[in-house]
Amino acid sequence: MKACIDIGGTKVAVSLNTGAGLDLVARRSEPTAKTGANDALARQVIRMVDEACAELGVDPSRVQRAGVSSAGPFVLRAGMVELASPNICGGLAGPARGLPNDWMTATLEAPLRGRFGEVRVENDCIGALEAERRWGALQGYEHCGYVTWSTGVGMGFCVDGRVLRGKNGNAGHGGHMFVSDNDDALCGCGNIGDLEALVAGNAVTRRFGADAAVLLQHARAGDAEAIRKVDELCRVMGRALYNVVVVLDLQRISLGGSVFTNNVDYLLPRLQAQVQGKLPALTAGCELVPAGLAERVGDYAALALIT
Repeated sequence: MKACIDIGGTKVAVSLNTGAGLDLVARRSEPTAKTGANDALARQVIRMVDEACAELGVDPSRVQRAGVSSAGPFVLRAGMVELASPNICGGLAGPARGLPNDWMTATLEAPLRGRFGEVRVENDCIGALEAERRWGALQGYEHCGYVTWSTGVGMGFCVDGRVLRGKNGNAGHGGHMFVSDNDDALCGCGNIGDLEALVAGNAVTRRFGADAAVLLQHARAGDAEAIRKVDELCRVMGRALYNVVVVLDLQRISLGGSVFTNNVDYLLPRLQAQVQGKLPALTAGCELVPAGLAERVGDYAALALIT
């Protein structure tokens, strides 16, 4: 039996896979632990897995394989992953960011290896990319990407059939590229005016005083100011998508995350308009599509890592 663990800046989700195909059972979700010692998140994950086992009446010792799809970036200490996630670790940007801790990292892999016999930790968008290539909208594509527009903004890429990971497993952190001259939006990483600081779900709330769901609701209803704000978000996000398409020469990008998935019909054409027609030699033939696994992509991302 396998543990499938999805760690985001807002929530942690855990489910079990019995080995029977894609079945995920005993799923549970909680807000991401952000208080106490910096091993609080790892302890939360272990507790949630044990609770899932209890729900099924399974001895926790039977669950020895764990796939962990986690928000990054990662820092390696003694070869073990610790999280330096801007939406989890409050020490990165300091008190102005408003997170309830002063962590520079959240220890993760070392405690999990004390509980599980086999652990694979990957950036959540790399896990989602692998899941989408196996079971979702990227099947059969060798030059492709997965992008999440959610609490944060993350990316994972495959070129020439090979998933890009980088020296510390951090390839694809496009949320921290600069795509605008805005200089008043503080990202949790400490940057001012990067992509995540401008368009991520938590950034929308900080910048506009209304969460993304409310802003999109007003835009759909025809509110001119809300439409202007959403169009600006799509211009900035679309610029980032254009950049990765022309740098990596991609065939298809699969898009997910709560901000996007809950507003596919409204956001997708606006993002497509920012890419299509610009330098066709590089952009023609590249599609932007919704994630085939939709809102389950995070759960299957963790499963893809150990299947």
